[in-house]
Amino acid sequence: MLRLPAMRRWFALSAIGRDRPGIVADLAELIFECDCNLEDSSMTLLGSEFAVLLLLSGEGADVERRLGAACKRLEWEKRLTVFFRPLEEAETHAPGRRTVPMECEVNGIDKAGIVARVARTLAEHGVNITALQTQSRPGAETGTPMFTMRIRMAAPADVDRTALRGRLERVAADLRVDLALRELREG
Repeated sequence: MLRLPAMRRWFALSAIGRDRPGIVADLAELIFECDCNLEDSSMTLLGSEFAVLLLLSGEGADVERRLGAACKRLEWEKRLTVFFRPLEEAETHAPGRRTVPMECEVNGIDKAGIVARVARTLAEHGVNITALQTQSRPGAETGTPMFTMRIRMAAPADVDRTALRGRLERVAADLRVDLALRELREG
């Protein structure tokens, strides 16, 4: 009897819970115990909460069932909120269009709407945000909440960079924040 090779399946897994030592170990052991491979990850602290987004792959007809059972066990035993979903193979690869890596940094007095306005401007220019970090801290001398945002992005290679920069500078002026935009070197 001819045996076909097992088909590799892909999954996105996210988890959030109160920060404590061992969360990464718990998640890594879950992945290992389910015979999966960690393909990509992003982890961060948000206040006192630990948050993670993982891209996994695994083989076998029951890999989804094993992951589901393991996630439920982890939620119960370790008090994490865990969510996972299967991905189509095409979803695991970057889009085929050519892009230019860029970075944007925004600094100023914290106020509502900074992230929304900058993100919408980028979206209107077809720019894909690949990483975003924000932080609000009291100013050293005044205690006024100061906001910092760093965005990594993939801009279409044919985007009009002058128009993008001009539009972002107008948004920054409206919000009374400083904004710096630069291309990153590939590699």
